[in-house]
Amino acid sequence: MTTTANRPPAKPSARRVTPTGAAQRLEPLAERLLGGGLPVRVRMWDGSEAGPEDAPTVHVRSRRALRRLLWAPGELGLAEAYITGEIDLDEDLGDGLRAMRRAVAERGLTPPAPSLADRLSAAGTALRLGAVGPRPPVPAARAGLRGALHSKARDRAAISHHYDLSNAFYALLLDETMAYSCGYWTSDAPGYGPADAQRDKLELICRKLGLRPGARLLDIGCGWGSLTLHAAQHHGVRVTAVTLAAEQAAYVREQVTARGLEELVEVLNIDYRDIAERPETRGTYDAVSTIEMGEHVGDAEYPAFTRILHDSLRPQGRVLVQQMSRGANAPGGGAFIESYIAPDMHMRPVGETVGLLEGAGLEVRDVEALREHYVLTVDAWRRTLEERWAEFVALVGEETARVWRLYLVGGALAFEERRMGVDQILCVRPDRAGKAAMPATRAGWYGADR
Repeated sequence: MTTTANRPPAKPSARRVTPTGAAQRLEPLAERLLGGGLPVRVRMWDGSEAGPEDAPTVHVRSRRALRRLLWAPGELGLAEAYITGEIDLDEDLGDGLRAMRRAVAERGLTPPAPSLADRLSAAGTALRLGAVGPRPPVPAARAGLRGALHSKARDRAAISHHYDLSNAFYALLLDETMAYSCGYWTSDAPGYGPADAQRDKLELICRKLGLRPGARLLDIGCGWGSLTLHAAQHHGVRVTAVTLAAEQAAYVREQVTARGLEELVEVLNIDYRDIAERPETRGTYDAVSTIEMGEHVGDAEYPAFTRILHDSLRPQGRVLVQQMSRGANAPGGGAFIESYIAPDMHMRPVGETVGLLEGAGLEVRDVEALREHYVLTVDAWRRTLEERWAEFVALVGEETARVWRLYLVGGALAFEERRMGVDQILCVRPDRAGKAAMPATRAGWYGADR
């Protein structure tokens, strides 16, 4: 008979003890919602970790990040958690996002819509982790627009939210041309940089439009005047520059004065719809340009916009639209972009835009895709942001700087992966006899005399 006193010591149990940190509590729920294993390594505020060891590491720094995702599940909640610093990455944000998207694609993860049971489970897990509570404050950088969609007042507020951040901010981010649109990268030689790519883009536009001294150009959505100033200064063109952003209008006027172009350039701080109310603009322009402004017009309003382009031109006049597009099966701006960067923007596949331009009576003569050029352009802006990070934070604050980091990194990735594109669409308004007076070839646009 064996007594307690002489019983041999018990052998250690072979059963593995399951850790009970926040990461392990969340992992089964995350895998169920994702439809598969975690594509990233997750490190929680309590130091617990889950997910592949060789994957990018996402830091969830506080319970507030989970609470934010409960209130705003999906892209917007994740973006706001990043903006506020509640979530961060070990790696460069671009490399991290690219690795996560690649992992999801390789594993074929197609997250199903959360069921009621999933939502209840998520709430229960959050409750056990102490993450349940009132909705976290919305970051101050988020746009808060009111009024009817694409009313003049709301459009002015939307444009102001993005472009009136401050001229000092954009002067820090952009090159000396102050062109805030896709460049045209014609060389990979040492010393060739963003300003060169922008000047090559501006010159290409002028050549496509056939600008000559004394010609009249209507530049709708002129930005900080890069094309307006280039056309006037280098081609002797008379330009009417239109922008809805007050900060941009003030900057362009200063540059016009500084460069002695007062007799060639008129700057109007008006809504594009007001152009139609100016009788002196109807059918009088030799050329019209609109460089990455059409995305702000809105879907329902775009046909009226194309009629303004058509009606502003004289017969045989040309219009060049440079505009971002989205993939046929991809979303437009997305919740983050529309909430923090370009509220109310609308993009469509390029073919649909071509159809709308033709519907206004314009003849489309050339479409040039610049998608890869935008990857280079946005990467240049992102490098500037990172290299001068402390200056940006001092100028606009940490949260706004993180908004722009996420915007630029995500934007470059969207163009890289063909979820977004950008195109130059050249049109002409033929005369009544059908004559367009277009050059027989494109040689003058890309010739050796550039």
